[in-house]
Amino acid sequence: MDIDGLGDKLVDQLVDSGLVVTLPDLYKVTLSQLSALDRMADKSAQNLLDSLQRSKRTTLARFLFGLGIRHVGEATAKELARHFGKMGIEEQREQDDVGHGGIMNATTDELLMVSDIGPVVAQSIHTFFEQDCNREVVRQLWHECLVRWDPIAVDPIIDPATLPLHGKTVVLTGTLPTLAREEAKAMLEAAGAKVAGSVSKKTHYVVAGAEAGSKLDKAQELGITILDEQGLRDLLASPPSSGLA
Repeated sequence: MDIDGLGDKLVDQLVDSGLVVTLPDLYKVTLSQLSALDRMADKSAQNLLDSLQRSKRTTLARFLFGLGIRHVGEATAKELARHFGKMGIEEQREQDDVGHGGIMNATTDELLMVSDIGPVVAQSIHTFFEQDCNREVVRQLWHECLVRWDPIAVDPIIDPATLPLHGKTVVLTGTLPTLAREEAKAMLEAAGAKVAGSVSKKTHYVVAGAEAGSKLDKAQELGITILDEQGLRDLLASPPSSGLA
């Protein structure tokens, strides 16, 4: 949650003192409670309260990462936020407190449609949100602590098999003329490809730019198809039935 001034030692104090048992408790501590902690003057306590207040306006990806779900790092949290666009708590009906849609209500099959999420990660996310205690944490943070994130555009739910590079592994190396590495990676992943960091016999394509180095050498040794930037753009424009190998 990027809370300035909240270090490990202070977290230990808050937990050991019983002030914080679950995440929402962090947003309920008072100035007097914080000031009573070791090495915590009134000014430091107030600064922390101000930082906690600022952290209530966050992003969906940062909030999701902050929940501490097993196997969900910053990159995976960003992909989940981009794909679903909401947690699932935002549109709850007051009468039953049940969310509709969103990450916390997604099935494992829906989670598997997210880029770079496999069965283990999908099951971990689904299992996390199946537990009532975890859903209650999200509910309290949204309804009682008023943690908020801006809505974002949602990727359409599509069948990965219909993407032009579904099942293909691509390695990027060197500097491309006009595309940044992250931009090229995003384009490939959007087309269904897996972007790997090293070349192996399972690699289908290597996209090579200036100063490509050892990855290009290994691709040549293994006889892997090597593309320049234009070749990459042509590949991305190919239909799924093009027969490219």
